[in-house]
Amino acid sequence: MELRHLRYFVAVAEEGSLTVAAQKRLHTAQPSLSRQIHDLELEVGVALLNRGPRGVELTPSGRVFLDHARTALLQVEAAGEAARRAAQPARTSFAIGFLTGYEMDWLPAVMDILRSALPSTEIVIHSQDSPDLAAGLMRGKIDLAFLRPEKSAPGLIFKPLRRDPLIVLMPRDHALAARGSIRPQDIAEEKFIGVSATRAPTLKAAIDDYAKRARIRLKPEHQAENIAMAISMVASTRGIALIPLYVQKLLPNTVTSRPIQGASPTVELVIGYNEANNSPLLKFLLSKVDELKFRVMKNDGR
Repeated sequence: MELRHLRYFVAVAEEGSLTVAAQKRLHTAQPSLSRQIHDLELEVGVALLNRGPRGVELTPSGRVFLDHARTALLQVEAAGEAARRAAQPARTSFAIGFLTGYEMDWLPAVMDILRSALPSTEIVIHSQDSPDLAAGLMRGKIDLAFLRPEKSAPGLIFKPLRRDPLIVLMPRDHALAARGSIRPQDIAEEKFIGVSATRAPTLKAAIDDYAKRARIRLKPEHQAENIAMAISMVASTRGIALIPLYVQKLLPNTVTSRPIQGASPTVELVIGYNEANNSPLLKFLLSKVDELKFRVMKNDGR
């Protein structure tokens, strides 16, 4: 089995189409890609994909294999990055990642602590989805990240920061906006905008778990790939969405939010880092986690 087999398989699985993966991701001929996937399945000994007129779908074995394939590719890239770093002088920069939107809460507190301790260090900021931040930590391209506790992230350590309740996002002139809080059954009766299982797996799991506990059926009519897309879809389709509380700070005038009646579902925010990262600055920041939380809580008025 070669690395190219894993890359080809991941591309096909993510695109859901041999043709699209061949043309857009791999820049190869579709028949050649089909042969490579067939060779991989022969070597593994099980079918990984079901092929149909509407594209390809992962078999149960394929879903398991996909997680391992992604991890293997990330570890290979991390090994190359580590080798390149070892051949270079010590870095004077430090890369911090934020799940998009959270930098508004946490970046000022981080920068205040770093300026007082190491004013000459260059701080590089990344704002991405949580799975991309986890991948950056695994590859060694990000030193510390504020993200969700991602699964299938070997070598990463997560330290809890806080749990954010989910709120109901809606157009400002929506009928539900006249209420002080939203009942679970009200959510089930509205056009619902879901979130991507690939781009926001932890948030989707929290929403699905809440729907199960509240005994409501949520069938998304649209799916948002990120927070900005969710806000835009709420405004344009007049649907509603369940989004973490911090998003309130990002809303335009046309969109508003309301709390959920009863026990609100929550989603966890953590600090993540690679256990193989020996950066002194990383150790310094990890020793200041309690101070970071205090500063943010003070600014939030909690």
